[in-house]
Amino acid sequence: MSSFNFKEFQDKLSYHFRPWQRSFQFWVRAAEIYAGYKAFQVRVSFVKDVQKQDAMWERQHELAAEKIYAMCSDLGGFFLKVAQVVGKPDLAPAAWVRRLVTLCDRAPATPYDTVQLVVENELGRSVSEMFETFDRDPLGSASIAQVHRARLRGDKDDVVVKVQHPGVRDLMMTDIRNLQAFALYMQKTDIKFDLFSITKEMEKQIGFEFDFAREADAMERIRHFLYKNNTKSPVLVPRLLPDMVTRKVLLMEYIDGIPILNLGDEIAKRGINPGGKIAATAKQNILKSLTLAYGQMILKSGFFHADPHPGNILICKGSEASTLCATFYLSSYLKYGMIELQVALLDYGQVKDLPDNLRLGYARLVLAIADNDPIGAAESYRELGIETLSKCEDEQKEMFKLAQTMFDTKLPPGVVMLQPFSEDSSIKKIAVRAFPEELFSVLRTVHLLRGLSVGLGINYSCAEQWRPIAEEALYLAGRIKGWLFQLIVLNSNSS
Repeated sequence: MSSFNFKEFQDKLSYHFRPWQRSFQFWVRAAEIYAGYKAFQVRVSFVKDVQKQDAMWERQHELAAEKIYAMCSDLGGFFLKVAQVVGKPDLAPAAWVRRLVTLCDRAPATPYDTVQLVVENELGRSVSEMFETFDRDPLGSASIAQVHRARLRGDKDDVVVKVQHPGVRDLMMTDIRNLQAFALYMQKTDIKFDLFSITKEMEKQIGFEFDFAREADAMERIRHFLYKNNTKSPVLVPRLLPDMVTRKVLLMEYIDGIPILNLGDEIAKRGINPGGKIAATAKQNILKSLTLAYGQMILKSGFFHADPHPGNILICKGSEASTLCATFYLSSYLKYGMIELQVALLDYGQVKDLPDNLRLGYARLVLAIADNDPIGAAESYRELGIETLSKCEDEQKEMFKLAQTMFDTKLPPGVVMLQPFSEDSSIKKIAVRAFPEELFSVLRTVHLLRGLSVGLGINYSCAEQWRPIAEEALYLAGRIKGWLFQLIVLNSNSS
């Protein structure tokens, strides 16, 4: 008779109860943060001095930031992605941004022995047989995978090996369902926006991220599109190692670079004033190249990289031949002074393929925003299937302001941070009752680009830059007549 293995029983019990324990931790912490803000709103309403109110709000945001950071850091997984979305300077209070931005690539790393086992099981050979060197410590660890620097035997160039964390998928699905329930509550109480549809799209997209073979195909498709549709591509898309791609392991060329959040420090190291004209031009060119690439992907192709958060962007230097590489990068040229830099955008796990009706409907909305056309924006909303309910007198003005807030990188005049909880916000005045799930990736991409621009200290309009691309897309689809398209192009060139 076999002896009872208490340790094995304990491990199995812990495994089965882990989702319940995780859900309990989320709801206790989320309720504490939410209740703290609701109680604070009551307290601050009795204070009439504006400066005292501002100081009180700053303190409240700092307290909440610590609690949000602790929750996301302790739970990890999906909540690291939540921190990336929430911790943007155009959306969140400064105290949140300062705290949450440090969570990029801070997921707990999988031990090397487990990484080695995954790589060998997926690729069918031992690590020592395939690699001359393989760094035991990862370059970075995110919610779904971590990356290691290595060199294949018989090769002179380094590669990046992306390895999926074992067992993380089920926990992330638990997290998403908890967030969906929280979103339903929030949209019924504080934010009149179809948050639930957004979380459903997040669930679908994150499910795709666990298939690295799909990610490799997406990168190749984007690379082909950009090189085919440009005399010189606005960005560089790296090559992968096609014979070393599975659902859980992905190999690509390596690139050396610095996080875009450290761009100011890097510029200063080169003797250039981070707040001067040269640095401003450098930052503008970075945004211009990225925005042009995204405009082409979204409006012309409909198939686009949908995760340009700061943790996915590196600044690197060198020629196309020597530094085109790494884990899922788009690279674009930037010159300031005598230094040639490239922008690298990491991670093609989140991509989106928009149906033509939404792609062209969004093109119409881009034109309306760029032309300051409230009527056109309202018509585009209806075409896209965005259902709204007005709660204000000046419905047309607020509808257009909402369109700008949702789908353009440029903040409205006088606004330095979006405040969806504010009674004066457009989302409070124009309730969004239905929002197409498939548009969430566009919305998220625009907001991440906006967060990046605010972080770099540049307030620009992606709608204005995308205007000619939107016009061309509509013209090729027969939505704009030939003579009208030529007239629009002439007017755009003369303006």
